[in-house]
Amino acid sequence: MNTKQIAIITGASSGLGAGYARQLDEEGLSEIWLIARREDKLVSLADSLGTACRCLSLDLTDKEDLEDLGRTLSAEGSKVQISYLINAAGFGCIGLSRECPREKLQQMVDLNCRAALALTEMCVPYMASGSHILQIVSCSAFQPIPNLAVYAASKAFLLSYSRSLSVELKDLGIMVTAVCPFWIKDTEFVAKARETDKRGAYFDMPGATTVDRVVQKSLLAARRGKVVCTPDPVSSLHRIVASLLPHGLLARICK
Repeated sequence: MNTKQIAIITGASSGLGAGYARQLDEEGLSEIWLIARREDKLVSLADSLGTACRCLSLDLTDKEDLEDLGRTLSAEGSKVQISYLINAAGFGCIGLSRECPREKLQQMVDLNCRAALALTEMCVPYMASGSHILQIVSCSAFQPIPNLAVYAASKAFLLSYSRSLSVELKDLGIMVTAVCPFWIKDTEFVAKARETDKRGAYFDMPGATTVDRVVQKSLLAARRGKVVCTPDPVSSLHRIVASLLPHGLLARICK
């Protein structure tokens, strides 16, 4: 029995998730599993790819949907090996935390942290030496950022988790890469994050990067075994500065 080599991509309906799917379409995988809430977007993306796709319309903040995914994987059993897990699902809120809806802040933590954790731990048993986990983090993970307080904190969790996991899985040959870009101008992320921005905190995004750049740079970094990838000049500079200056000072500068 031939084992199917698959990729699982969350947040696949648009933006980085869709970008990774298009790039991995050239990998010769058996299947790409596309996960997001918007089924019509998933089907449209799948129709544009040459690789066989499985479209899974799931809300990853919903416990039942996560359990459904677990059952789907379990039903496949030893028939599949996950070559790539790409956790690209996530969202942010710009603005003071006290002015953002509490429910939205909690959903952000559920998706950016809990869902990424659940997917990762769920998928590791189906991986083998040479498999890759890419966690889509953000350069905001490098320091606390006012007006992005909860988002930056959620990404700091994911960065720390990825760094530790890379050590835990090293003996299995499973590689973990935390992808930490600056703003990406050709996704829906910024427009949605600004829905809660009452003060115009982050209106201009000089140095913003693109989906294609992030996807290409991060996959190359993952294949080279890099644990943290800053795929653009601004994120690379941010990483250096945040390692040198006190975070309290940086937070005041960013206010």
